[in-house]
Amino acid sequence: MIWNKEMECADRETMRALQLEKLQKTVKYAYDRVPHYKNAMDKAGVKPEDIKTLEDITKIPFITKEDLAANYPTGLFAQPMSEIKRIHASSGTTGKPKIVGYTQNDLDMWGECVARGLTMAGADKNDIVHVSYGYGLFTGGLGAHIGAETIGATVIPMSSGNTQKQLMFMQDMKSTVLCCTPSYALTLAEGLKKAGLTPDDIHLKAGVFGAEPWTQGMRDEIEKGLGLRAHDIYGLSEIMGPGVSMSCEYNKGMHIQEDYFYVEIIDPDTLEVLPDGEKGELVITTIGKEGMPLIRYRTRDICYLMRDKCECGRTTVRMSRVFGRTDDMLIIRGVNVFPSQVETVIAKFDELTMNYKLYVGRENNKDTFELAVELAEGLELQDIASVEALRTRVDHAMRDMLGIGCKIRFLNAGTLPRSEGKAVRVEDTRKL
Repeated sequence: MIWNKEMECADRETMRALQLEKLQKTVKYAYDRVPHYKNAMDKAGVKPEDIKTLEDITKIPFITKEDLAANYPTGLFAQPMSEIKRIHASSGTTGKPKIVGYTQNDLDMWGECVARGLTMAGADKNDIVHVSYGYGLFTGGLGAHIGAETIGATVIPMSSGNTQKQLMFMQDMKSTVLCCTPSYALTLAEGLKKAGLTPDDIHLKAGVFGAEPWTQGMRDEIEKGLGLRAHDIYGLSEIMGPGVSMSCEYNKGMHIQEDYFYVEIIDPDTLEVLPDGEKGELVITTIGKEGMPLIRYRTRDICYLMRDKCECGRTTVRMSRVFGRTDDMLIIRGVNVFPSQVETVIAKFDELTMNYKLYVGRENNKDTFELAVELAEGLELQDIASVEALRTRVDHAMRDMLGIGCKIRFLNAGTLPRSEGKAVRVEDTRKL
């Protein structure tokens, strides 16, 4: 089933015409109402009337998370507080959060976007949606919640944490759709097994996972551990929250809601727009958002775009999974390292779990790099011969993937703290 066939299956000419109309309105709206945009566009020598084609968007300067920090708390709002019906926020680099304001129309738009995504996962009004994203200023919980209510489903607003209680509600309430971070889904799968239960003891059919990068290896482990089909959902608080894009049943990228978001991929170094299929930084422009419109926002997320026809019938452009963030990238001994690369290596070994942590430091002016990863159940550190053989294999695989070596430390299952939200995968103690 498709929630909004008119928009999700629109032909390319119709969608581009709609996007241009909404982009032109958004640019004028932001220029007239938000001093930051007027100043930036005036400095660049561009006026709203200069946007005659979609490609003309490149005339407008980017906006960054540093700009959001400089305009804290509400300097980028285009409406007075009397029209702002909800505030959300995400963490910032300066200690101040990124504040986002939503009008009622923005909230309705958000519900529509997440409704489309949940429908891609096979959900409808007969489902029981178990929301284990955190509620509060973080957009995950209330974002999934508003989408589930839009399709008419029953919502269980569990929030994160208290795994035993989560599993009890899944069993007793017969939850059919789970919404949470991928790392917490792994925690739930582990809790299910520890409780002596199997996926047959719960009723989940689909999972909607996002808020952090994850790999195919994690997907496979989640699907096996919880007995569901895993779907990607993408979003970020500054733009809206979850629902900007979502993967359908064919899992060949995430369909972007193009009637609300215009997307570009740029080279993060040269800032030039890249063609479809080339990996780069995702840039998003909101077209139609009232409370806090963002034009050419640099997300820092690394992915690529696809426009070939999807078997599901939707015609919207798709984005690949997020491979990492430009600001999550570690430079170790001069080599660019993304945690997702490490995760890809770990997923190749049945003897390892996806519970890991990277430690980066500096000794004698040289970078140190260590991977701590838990062994699968049934394999213990005392099994010296097999563990050492495994260490050699993992070391070779890491060198092949990254181009550098790292110290590998194995831990018994259950050693590392479990995530109840976004997993903290890196501890970098260097003073760079």
